[in-house]
Amino acid sequence: MPHVRNEVFVAWMTTNDWTALELAKALNKVICDVTQKTSTHGGLSEVTVRKWRSGETTWPQAKARMALEQVSGRSAADLGFVPPDRRKTRAVPEDPMLRRTFITIASAAGAAALSGAAPSAGSGDVLRLRQQLDTVNALDDQRGGHDRVEKAALAGAAEAVALQARAATQRTRQRLFSLAADFTATAAWSCVDARERARARQHLDRALYLAGLAQDPALTLRVWNSVSMLAHQQGDYAEALAAGQAAKATSVTRRDPLYASLAHARTAIAHAHLNEGRPALRALDLAEASLTKADLDQPRPSWVAFYGAAELFALTAIVRDRLGDAAHAEAASFQALAVLPLAFRRNRALTTARLSLAQLHQGDIDQATATTAKVFDEMQGAPLPGRMRSLLGEFHRDLITLAPGSATALDWADRYRTEWSRP
Repeated sequence: MPHVRNEVFVAWMTTNDWTALELAKALNKVICDVTQKTSTHGGLSEVTVRKWRSGETTWPQAKARMALEQVSGRSAADLGFVPPDRRKTRAVPEDPMLRRTFITIASAAGAAALSGAAPSAGSGDVLRLRQQLDTVNALDDQRGGHDRVEKAALAGAAEAVALQARAATQRTRQRLFSLAADFTATAAWSCVDARERARARQHLDRALYLAGLAQDPALTLRVWNSVSMLAHQQGDYAEALAAGQAAKATSVTRRDPLYASLAHARTAIAHAHLNEGRPALRALDLAEASLTKADLDQPRPSWVAFYGAAELFALTAIVRDRLGDAAHAEAASFQALAVLPLAFRRNRALTTARLSLAQLHQGDIDQATATTAKVFDEMQGAPLPGRMRSLLGEFHRDLITLAPGSATALDWADRYRTEWSRP
């Protein structure tokens, strides 16, 4: 009778990046830790795991099930394993000593639960926190910089750090450090968006430290990208350029051209603000070339979901406008809005504000003020993040410079003050 492949177990291994050999090693370590054996071999091998995958073994032995449940955070049944029908088959009797050992372990685990001792952290905790992080990032995409996002992200980071202290394996520990860094970077980004610079700097320093512990180059790039944006807000364009170059130097840019594209685009912004036109345009060309090589369907962390053709068009608009090419900036903003997903409401509003600036810088005052009205419509009465308020403030200053005392400028200022006063 052919074996039925355990698709649930295979999917769990794939989702959590386990190879058969790595999983066998992790399970053996748990078994040895629990049984207090000095040997590092708990009796499982790569072949054992492959038999589980193929369905040749439908119900692992007790010690293997215990280890699997510690590493995964899920029961054997939840992983697709099926206990034998004892009316038709008789299980091979287990070693009585082994059985007594695991009865003792179960009793100790029950006593630990009653005394308040916490179980080991495993892949189930990693998956749960990752889903929580995705939810926080989705909230940021909708609302932008907000204290709710910051608080939720910091709570997630604190939980991840606490869990890593009792991780079942080193692999789980690094994943939890990675999640802690990701949560902290999200909190930092929320502060950057809200222009809460002091808190942003504190969170970024912490995120960089945690990303180092996690040995996660993609997260290290994320932090340097945010450092560059924070330096830009503070008017330190030399630091913004240095941070962008640090992002380019991370190893993930050599493996994944999408990350390389983001790093090139960030350096382009810094070059433009340093009035370095040629390097800025060269960096944009490199960003575009890298993006064309990227596999956009490749699984990546939720934080980088914002980056693609739309974001590169939006960043191109900033560079072009800064270099005095408002017509190309306007065109790039339209291109960004044409492909920007509706879910990224905050980004759509920011791109619309950039479009209005490009129109204003070409002297089209009526069109520019009409465009900025769409910013408020896009946010649908939600509080405007600090970064968006700053951009609208820049529009206001340029408007009264170009058309002081005009009816158009006065009408827009009234709308601006109304929206600004929203809580």
